[in-house]
Amino acid sequence: MLEVYFGEIQSGHLEQVGYDTYCHLLDEVVKEMKGIQVEPEVELQIDLNVTSYIPDEYIADANQKIEIYQNIALCQNEENIQNVIDEIIDRFGNMPTEVENLIAISRIKYLAKQLKISKIASKNAGKKTATVFTFEPNQFELDITEIVKKYGNKIKFSAGIKPMITLEIGTDNERQILNDVTEFLDVARCGEFGTGTKSPL
Repeated sequence: MLEVYFGEIQSGHLEQVGYDTYCHLLDEVVKEMKGIQVEPEVELQIDLNVTSYIPDEYIADANQKIEIYQNIALCQNEENIQNVIDEIIDRFGNMPTEVENLIAISRIKYLAKQLKISKIASKNAGKKTATVFTFEPNQFELDITEIVKKYGNKIKFSAGIKPMITLEIGTDNERQILNDVTEFLDVARCGEFGTGTKSPL
């Protein structure tokens, strides 16, 4: 049934729809099919300077490619991620960097949603690179103690209607960017229910 619903996209329009929008639509459809009430949520935008897609050289068949995109998009936790990795390697062999990056972004998405982050984007800061995490209004509830302890002057807090945290990355290496962003989200999650000083953002 899912394949029928997304027949038009599977015909080759994924690029036109956009991967992020596709993931959002897919998640809503799956929840509706399971009878889960779909609550409105902010669509998370990720704009990192990394290359993430499934190359034709790795998976040539369009239907198989869409299937793998779907499986990656539906990941909601680390167990899901590991199951998808095992399936991909078992069926198609060792993953190229672009697919590894795609999975890393899927991991970043489910971590970021837990923290009510609406956008994660790369930013050039002079000779250094940085990543900006944007929160929805009135959704910044982090205990910043662990974040400050870990990153010190590598982070900057910006108050505003949509609070932001800017993390200095200092590299344009794709793998390192993804690792640093994931690590930051893990550190932030550890402080989510902490008892230290909360940010005034």
